[in-house]
Amino acid sequence: MTTLLKGLRRFGIGRIVALLLLVTLLALRVWDPGPIEALRQKSFDIYQVMYPRAERQDPVSVVDIDERSLLALGQWPWPRTVMADLVSKVAELGGTVIGFDVLFPEADRSSPEVAATTFRELDDATRESLQRLPSNDTVFADAIRASKVVLGQSGYRVSGTASVARPAAQTPVATLGPDPRSFLVDFPRLLRNLPVLDDAAQGHGLFSIAPEGDGTIRRVPVVAVANGTVVPSLSLEMLRVATGASAILIKTDLSGVRSVVVHDFEIPTDGKGRIWLHFSMPDLSKYISAIDLLQGKVPTERIAGKMVLIGTSAAGLLDLKVTPVHPALPGVELHAQLLESALTRSTLSRPSYTAVIEIVLALLLSLIVIALAPKVNAGPLFLLGGVIAALTLGVSWYCFSFLHLLIDYSFPLTSSFLVYGVLICTNYLTVSADRHWIRSAFSQYLSPDLVEQLARSPEKLTLGGEQRELTVLFSDIRGFTAISEAYKDDPQGLTALINRLFTPLTKDIVKCHGTIDKYMGDAIMAFWNAPLTDPSHEVNACEAALTMQDSLKALNAQRQREAEIGQAVPPLRIGVGLNTGLCVVGNFGSDLHFNYSVLGDTVNLASRLEGLTKQYGVPIIIGEKTAQAVRSQFAVLELDHLQVRGKQEPERIFALLGRAETAADPGFRNLLERNEAMLSSYRCREWSQALEMILLCRELGKDFGLDDYYEFYIQRIRHQIDSSASSK
Repeated sequence: MTTLLKGLRRFGIGRIVALLLLVTLLALRVWDPGPIEALRQKSFDIYQVMYPRAERQDPVSVVDIDERSLLALGQWPWPRTVMADLVSKVAELGGTVIGFDVLFPEADRSSPEVAATTFRELDDATRESLQRLPSNDTVFADAIRASKVVLGQSGYRVSGTASVARPAAQTPVATLGPDPRSFLVDFPRLLRNLPVLDDAAQGHGLFSIAPEGDGTIRRVPVVAVANGTVVPSLSLEMLRVATGASAILIKTDLSGVRSVVVHDFEIPTDGKGRIWLHFSMPDLSKYISAIDLLQGKVPTERIAGKMVLIGTSAAGLLDLKVTPVHPALPGVELHAQLLESALTRSTLSRPSYTAVIEIVLALLLSLIVIALAPKVNAGPLFLLGGVIAALTLGVSWYCFSFLHLLIDYSFPLTSSFLVYGVLICTNYLTVSADRHWIRSAFSQYLSPDLVEQLARSPEKLTLGGEQRELTVLFSDIRGFTAISEAYKDDPQGLTALINRLFTPLTKDIVKCHGTIDKYMGDAIMAFWNAPLTDPSHEVNACEAALTMQDSLKALNAQRQREAEIGQAVPPLRIGVGLNTGLCVVGNFGSDLHFNYSVLGDTVNLASRLEGLTKQYGVPIIIGEKTAQAVRSQFAVLELDHLQVRGKQEPERIFALLGRAETAADPGFRNLLERNEAMLSSYRCREWSQALEMILLCRELGKDFGLDDYYEFYIQRIRHQIDSSASSK
């Protein structure tokens, strides 16, 4: 055992840790969990953005049900006679095949026979005439039958929803290899079109697309299983109808699907029958507004000899997808790009053997680093690593741009860099572990000032405390329950929002020499004049409270700017309570864990003042002792008397409305005098005079946000008057 330990020491702890890390990383790559797959996909996204597919041909056009068409023809769905006109117009202009990226599962509610049975006060002759007219669905079916049309179908996973009872004809599928059903994307249900429409169509294709875990579309199924049947995608079925092929061929092996063949087009796929799209940048020239087509404004060359998709780019119809090259691409664009890629043979491929290449490459690079790191200086090793990284990126880029082959560079490079980082850091971590642990442990619950003070004087780290005059602050988010409810399905979003708010508020407190005591859910507690003496603790606390309100306004403005145009973002609001008095401050807790904090009635009153901000309608309320200390430097306005436990005389409370320039403002000084007169009348129960003064104060206080405060007093007085009247 001793010999083994000596051998391990000679080999190096860093190398052992690095080898263990390498084994772990390789095992993770074989398992391929979500984060590793996401990293790989993001690396492929970079390639897509840097080198989008060039459109050398223009084989596809899109008839767009856009906002302008909806404005002209009315809301969706349109009458099927309009859809029939679209089909006829495309056929007249020479479109080779038409594919619908929309679904028609229900009868047209605007058909004549529906009008005959639902319209009131029709005479019998009109009703009979309507009933003799062909239904809109029949007109649409006749137009479909007269053209080459592929109708879309939708796969979905909602169990318990009845599918169409009569099975529709599906495209014949041949297989070369094992049965593909166990590999393909599976939709338990298939939603089809009306039978009268399905029977008239020359093909039926699935337009459902499942995004990746991050919501981005990178791969599109060209074949899938829906309701137990292998079905082609909309784009693949359009290709089959256009080429006149009678069936599609799926090539499989033990690892899954390899490719799908239609006529003389062989499309490589991943193991689940999905195609990696090489996206081009959105080309608006391929889009034809539906209203322009119906009005005969479209030149023949824009449709003649092309495959035509009918879909929508209207945001209100909710068919926008996130792709690597665009954050909101119409779903019909994905089918168009798949067709273009297939017709120009520019699809991307990622065969199953690419994973083996990436694992072997990661192993070789990491072993080179483990072997050389202890022997070679950091400079040459860093240069060698740069050369290896450049070669890896170069090979991966060449495969993407010239061979249309996806080779992941992120895992080999990340693995080797992690191994290198472990080797570099192990020695440092070993030498300084104790000191690092102590500082990390203290920084979790002590302020930075206190940590440094304890570092200079470790004997201060004892339980107990001292009595000292402090100014205590409590801050709480207004309406936090409603905010939490809005984020009930997005806890990460709520956490990010709270952290985004607390960061500037914390900085404001620390900048004004405050000590953060603790965070309590949506609340912050802080204090001044401990552990370091602060002669101006009342002033600094008030400055911090006002600065926090300024930071909150800036954050609300920034969130509104970040929102989508026209979207109103509810502003965040906080209430702040400040109080000055004697407190016990020190390390409270147990021998195992303690916290530097404060206790006492002063703390309780500060918390109570914060809670009263909502009742009085002001953002900051301060206690009497705080107000007396700062009234020469800040604008403070008396609000009320507050009965405090342990005191016979009530405590006066004040609103903190601004800094010195506000206090010197003539309008504020006039308001101050009128407010004192109002409070005097109120306390003398002179209700009429108090109400008169409130109306005057309310007008003067508009610039200071005091409407809610004076409304509160109006309601108080009315309650007093009503109580007096009922008691007589």
